[in-house]
Amino acid sequence: MLRTHTCGELTAANIDQQVTLCGWIQKIRNLGGMTFIDLRDRYGITQLAFNSETNAALQAQAQSFGREWVLQAEGTVKERYSKNDKIPTGEIEIIVDKVNVLNESLTPPFTIEDESDGGDELRMKYRYLDLRRNPVKNNLLLRHRLGIEIRNYMSNLGFLEIETPFLIRSTPEGARDFVVPSRMNRGQFYALPQSPQSFKQLLMMSGYDRYFQIVRCFRDEDLRADRQPEFTQIDCEMSFVEQEDILQIFEGLIKHIFKKVKNIEYGPFERMTYEKAMNLYGSDKPDARFGMTFVELNDCLKHRDFKVFNEAELVVGITAKGCGNYTRKQLDALTDFVKRPQVGASGLVYILCHEDGTFKSSVDKFYSQDDLKAVAAKCEAEPGDLILIMAGPRVKTQKQLCELRLEMGNRLGLRKAGEYKPLWVIDFPLLEWDEETQRYYAMHHPFTAPKPEHDAMLETNPGAVNANAYDLVINGNEIGGGSIRIHDRKLQQRMFKALGFTEEQANNQFGFLLNAFQYGCPPHGGIAFGFDRLCAVLSDADSIRDFIAFPKNNAGRDVMLDAPWEISQAQLDELGLQLKK
Repeated sequence: MLRTHTCGELTAANIDQQVTLCGWIQKIRNLGGMTFIDLRDRYGITQLAFNSETNAALQAQAQSFGREWVLQAEGTVKERYSKNDKIPTGEIEIIVDKVNVLNESLTPPFTIEDESDGGDELRMKYRYLDLRRNPVKNNLLLRHRLGIEIRNYMSNLGFLEIETPFLIRSTPEGARDFVVPSRMNRGQFYALPQSPQSFKQLLMMSGYDRYFQIVRCFRDEDLRADRQPEFTQIDCEMSFVEQEDILQIFEGLIKHIFKKVKNIEYGPFERMTYEKAMNLYGSDKPDARFGMTFVELNDCLKHRDFKVFNEAELVVGITAKGCGNYTRKQLDALTDFVKRPQVGASGLVYILCHEDGTFKSSVDKFYSQDDLKAVAAKCEAEPGDLILIMAGPRVKTQKQLCELRLEMGNRLGLRKAGEYKPLWVIDFPLLEWDEETQRYYAMHHPFTAPKPEHDAMLETNPGAVNANAYDLVINGNEIGGGSIRIHDRKLQQRMFKALGFTEEQANNQFGFLLNAFQYGCPPHGGIAFGFDRLCAVLSDADSIRDFIAFPKNNAGRDVMLDAPWEISQAQLDELGLQLKK
């Protein structure tokens, strides 16, 4: 080994020991007769001291070094005169006897500090330098620790980690596939898996009744903060279970993680139906850390003379406590927020609840003080509060008011870092109708079983069928989702028919699964958690990108490798591909 210790482990207990350290130069301080170097590795920082009185040549050499040079330093551990209580090694320093430059470095394009001066694109271009910074390093350490805890928990419950293929067959349902041309089967393509869904169901049929895998998945879709083209999920499946069994075991996993990683203990997680989540929060992944829940106001505000409300399918409001003193400028800013293309509303109605018991609204000409008082009573608004109201088609308006609620939560400091509210959302619709294609699509995926009591409606009223499905939500983020699966061939064929598949299409795309159902398929169900997203939520981060060692940017590009890139004509010829001009 080129070193005897790391840069993060020496303390006063090591004083007078002869040691050898290796690392990168974080900082150099030249103070005339003394030169100090902060030497850094992934374990920490140790101060090196060079004294001109004891070794002038060595100090002169140290003064010629630059940031991020790689050094090997030998010397004696001594008590530090000016101690630094912010680092574990702050009581000591190394009086250097010998130094060896292992490699020089160009001046980095940004500072390797906790608060760097580099922008996102620059740091991603030089990701190998960005990975030296403590915030990114700590994210990857959290990811590593989380992976260990998950594997231990699952293994202790008898789950087997089994790898599934990365080169599979493309399926048209769900997000777009990444496709891979086959050289040996010209004109044919593999797809990279969006999830191991089919394989884990086949493993249940094979008798491996408890499976899990921390697995890479791929989706060719537009990116945002919580999406990457390649991501990692904790994939799990069990046989001979019902929904309650799944919820209990994997609620236990999340509680175990919170206890081990955050030292937070939870009782039973709240369970909320999809319908309740949409009616109270306008979202199937509600941030329940704060109130401000929706109140439907159709009966209070319709059938006066205000056309916008009268023609709306839904009139709905929220109460912002203590905001009754908002100025016209602040109210206009909220209106501008909901009119942004990302929200898409045409306007916003407000009611200010004054301390003297009177009301001021943006629709005073249509509603009396008694009308506004009735609205305030229904919204449980008190003097000093602000009521914000939106109207329009039900689903669209719920989503728009959800965005406004979250924005108010941010402005009022209600979405607190370090505070977590896990909950289950259950009883999702099995299918959702798409007006453009005039057909139903699976809300989760085509293998999700309907609730047993809704089975008979699959042909007669498919839109009313609820799925035997569940999502785990934390702070407005969908962390995991799963379902009890269809294990009966006839029910699976009925599901494909409801989705608009012909018998030939179903057999062509999923014949392997339908055939497997004929050989004794057990009842089974499972769940998959977003591993990157779970890491981000535990760190109160908005983006999953800093929890992935080498992520893509928002355009899906690896700016460090400059990928994707063209391939040569020879490669194209070998694959039997021809690019259109």
